[in-house]
Amino acid sequence: MAQVDKVQEVDYTGPDEPIVESVRVDKVGRGARSLRSVRAIIAVVITAILLIPVAWMVLTAFKSHSDAISVPPKVIFEPRLLDSFVFLFTDRYLLPQGKLKQYPEECRETWSQCLANDCADPRTEEKLTWYECVALESGQMVTGPGKYLDYVKNSVIIAGLSTLAAIVLGLFAGYAYSRFEFPVKDFQLFFILSQRFLPAVVIVIPIFLMYTDIGLHDTHLGMIILYTVVNLSLSVWLLRSFIDDIPPQYEEAAMVDGYTRMQAIRKIVLPNALTGIAATTVFCLIFAWNEYGFALMLTSDAARTAPAFIPSMIGRGIVEWTVIAAGSLIFLIPVVIVTFALRKYLLRGVTFGAIRQ
Repeated sequence: MAQVDKVQEVDYTGPDEPIVESVRVDKVGRGARSLRSVRAIIAVVITAILLIPVAWMVLTAFKSHSDAISVPPKVIFEPRLLDSFVFLFTDRYLLPQGKLKQYPEECRETWSQCLANDCADPRTEEKLTWYECVALESGQMVTGPGKYLDYVKNSVIIAGLSTLAAIVLGLFAGYAYSRFEFPVKDFQLFFILSQRFLPAVVIVIPIFLMYTDIGLHDTHLGMIILYTVVNLSLSVWLLRSFIDDIPPQYEEAAMVDGYTRMQAIRKIVLPNALTGIAATTVFCLIFAWNEYGFALMLTSDAARTAPAFIPSMIGRGIVEWTVIAAGSLIFLIPVVIVTFALRKYLLRGVTFGAIRQ
């Protein structure tokens, strides 16, 4: 009788597995799923909070000047799709009321009516372009192209070439530190990493004096060299860690078959380190693209980049917050596209390295 009670208490579903164990596994599974759900909700909330400034910047880029500075802030507004971007890429001045009234009323109401009526400049009798009509709607006259596009080109040149140089140099240096042994190797690696310890404000004055003496101030070459040196410590450390994950036996076997060291690097190391190279490229590009302190102090016009130019618009008469937002939005797009295009390699590279052993 006691034996029968024991069997009923365990309640087998089969010859070997009791229901008690399956119930316990189900409870653990539900707990893990609940924990994952909570983590996902927290991640979504944090992401939404971090994206609020970006969303507000996007909205401001399509507001009128009055809506942008209104108190309380306007979330629902009549969008102005062209104004901020036209003002960003042109130089303008505010027309006095006397000169503004020289234009017919139908030319001053909306830019679309200005175009439809073939409005012309009263002084030159030349037909107004579409962007001049947009400016006229706000009571302004276009005097010529702005310099924002030139500064964006500078950012592309400086960020692109400095990132390429940092990746190439960092790849070979990282390979050497990963595969070879030589004196004070650890000290050298620490010294390379220590270059990131100092903030830009500490070293920018000596660099400014040195660049002024050797003629590299406000030059593309000077900024490319500087950004390459700053990014090199990061690229060496990251690429070394990725190459460490590639078994050296692969290269040794290739060299036994007749490959040279460079052929082994090109055909074995580079393909396997592709995820690490992509991740390092994104990090170096983001720094060079967004850097502000060095660009502000070491450039004035010829090599000035967009991050150093955008804040300068605050001090040019009326603060055009919509124009600043439009410039920031345009400047944000390229790095977002690159990061999104390399997201697969970025996540795999940062998380696992090149080869998971």
